[in-house]
Amino acid sequence: MTTIEITPAIVAEHGLTPKEYDRILEVLGREPTITELGVFSVMWSEHCSYKHTRRHLATLPTKGPAVLHGPGENAGAVDIGEGWACVFKIESHNHPSAVEPYEGAATGVGGILRDIFAMGARPVALLDPLRFGPPGEGRNSHFIQGVVKGIADYGNCIGVPVLGGELSIDPCYTDNCLVNVMAVGVAKHEELMTANARGTGNPLVYYGNATGRDGTHGATFASKELSEESEEDRGCVQVGDPFMGKKILEATLELIRSGKIIALQDMGAAGLTCSSTEMASKGGLGLHMDLDKVPQRAANLSAYELLLSESQERMLAVVSPENLEVVEGILAKWDLGAHVVGHTTDTDRFVVEHRGAVVADIPLQTICNELVWPDEVEAVASPPETRDWRDCGTGDFDWAEVLKTALASPHFASKRWIHEQYDHQVQTNTVVRPGVGAGVIRVRGWKGLLAMTTDGNGLWCMLDPYEGTKCVTAEAARNLVACGARPVAVTNNLNFGSPRKPAGAWQLQESVRGLGDACRALGTPVTGGNVSLYNESPRMAVFPTPVIGMIGVIDDPAHLTAAAFRSEGDAVFLIGPAATHAGGSKILRDRTGVIPGPALRIDMDVEKNVQETVLELIREGLLTAAADVAEGGLLVTLAEMALNSRGGLGATVNPPSGVDAGAWLLSEEPSRFVVTCRAGNVAGLMLRCEGRGARFAQIGTVASGHLEMQGLARISLSEMRASWETAL
Repeated sequence: MTTIEITPAIVAEHGLTPKEYDRILEVLGREPTITELGVFSVMWSEHCSYKHTRRHLATLPTKGPAVLHGPGENAGAVDIGEGWACVFKIESHNHPSAVEPYEGAATGVGGILRDIFAMGARPVALLDPLRFGPPGEGRNSHFIQGVVKGIADYGNCIGVPVLGGELSIDPCYTDNCLVNVMAVGVAKHEELMTANARGTGNPLVYYGNATGRDGTHGATFASKELSEESEEDRGCVQVGDPFMGKKILEATLELIRSGKIIALQDMGAAGLTCSSTEMASKGGLGLHMDLDKVPQRAANLSAYELLLSESQERMLAVVSPENLEVVEGILAKWDLGAHVVGHTTDTDRFVVEHRGAVVADIPLQTICNELVWPDEVEAVASPPETRDWRDCGTGDFDWAEVLKTALASPHFASKRWIHEQYDHQVQTNTVVRPGVGAGVIRVRGWKGLLAMTTDGNGLWCMLDPYEGTKCVTAEAARNLVACGARPVAVTNNLNFGSPRKPAGAWQLQESVRGLGDACRALGTPVTGGNVSLYNESPRMAVFPTPVIGMIGVIDDPAHLTAAAFRSEGDAVFLIGPAATHAGGSKILRDRTGVIPGPALRIDMDVEKNVQETVLELIREGLLTAAADVAEGGLLVTLAEMALNSRGGLGATVNPPSGVDAGAWLLSEEPSRFVVTCRAGNVAGLMLRCEGRGARFAQIGTVASGHLEMQGLARISLSEMRASWETAL
């Protein structure tokens, strides 16, 4: 491959623009070898360089008193108290999963876990926000089942519980499923590790699986739109090995605890190229690499393939020469070889040898930090075609039928069939089972509880990407507050169509602006994340779908609160602003097939005050249950609190006089909680809400065996459960 002639067609196949290729010629002072072209291609790809999003992401708030490591490391790390750190990150494996759902999802789990333990943290939880087209159309059922099984098999084998996530269904995801995975780990502050190489002449130690051809050019594949030819890119999809993943997890943590390594990086996107050059770049160093020393599981691998392969379960460490023997011994204990594949230098060059010849000699900082900025695309507002929610026939709805139909839909139905495939009790630290609000775990040796959630809503963001993203971020925080947690920090996965199109550029710009404004208002800095662009096909683009991962802390385990009715006779309150419309309603979207308007709007001051009010009520022991109102509105929130209850509890609620039933039951407007309290605590609840200026209304009482909206519908818990337990 070293003698391949570089033609315009070859350059285009590598995803490089003529302007980028001209810069390569200028930097090298000659034509690149095919290996060098491949290196530039992956390092300047959207997936690795963030060339269309860097300027937007730079506007996000990333600092705060709790932040220990922000964007730029393998994962974000925040202080959670008593010397403990939470390390967390979310990433996507959308394109691979659209071609090979099982391996695409499984390797997405493996990759995000390596990011966590490469920071020195033991992974303690996974969350899987997933989005697909309707199961009855095309290959959507195949994708859903393959992705869920891939996540389950990898997570179960490596021993990390899946504590939550989402399964969202909409036709816009038919051609491009979205497979995001968030991983959470914990470590003591002094155990944290970075990917910052230091010192010259230090060996690069490769350990883990041997390198094969699977995953070659995966970063470039993830940086283009899907098409009918995407099946031909199956070789870009990696193959996972969770048993090797477990070995390198334990070996890596022992290496870090030994203090004998300088820097560490997993070989993720762009494989050996990205992991080695990014560590060197952070330390201002150069690299010399000998590819003949790389362990190989396929015959006659070229330098191009060795550098760009994304074969899974591989790690790269920088070690001082005097510690090499100790490192080799630790790896041998875990039945892993230590392969010295190169060393750091005091030059700014990435020099690669293969079979006795230099196949790449590139300025290292250029491939890591210099970008040929893409031509500016004018961001043009592109509101979708909508129908006013009042024209969707809510005045004629049979509300019992609406609820049963919603609960039987794949979007709202019980996800027990998924949760049962996951071992969510492994590690024996799970406090709240999946499907009942935010995930919650204990951390042994720490007095508090750690809560986590993921949230996204493409429909809200399609209506207005700025306001929609603010609403999604606020919903994530409300999920944490509802379980008694104080929101701490955010990681984000930005799933969008093409940024090279005016509408896509506008959606991306406005969504990131909304994320920044919401996080500043909530005091939750962004510690990192992932951008997945080009999620579109010739038929359609996905709705703009930012997914927010957020972690929170329950300082006192006694404050843990569930989204489930607790006792018959408890008062049911709605805390937050009154509903005004049902724009953005998922139920109306599913029933009519249209996008119901208008867009949601959020007042972040009101949102913050309502969250603090509910958290205060929980800490004072005044509440018996809490749930935020979001997708499905009050109707689904009440139903889920009933279905999550123990002992067959429901509620009888009274719609306010003169209110539109459609707005009251279906509104997904933000800043609202359903809470319950003992009869003796009603006065205290009202007093505290009044003192904080938070709107509240008592809407009913917890009852046994049914959910009744007086004057509108009465449905038994057995009927609801029969609909809700409908599996795909």
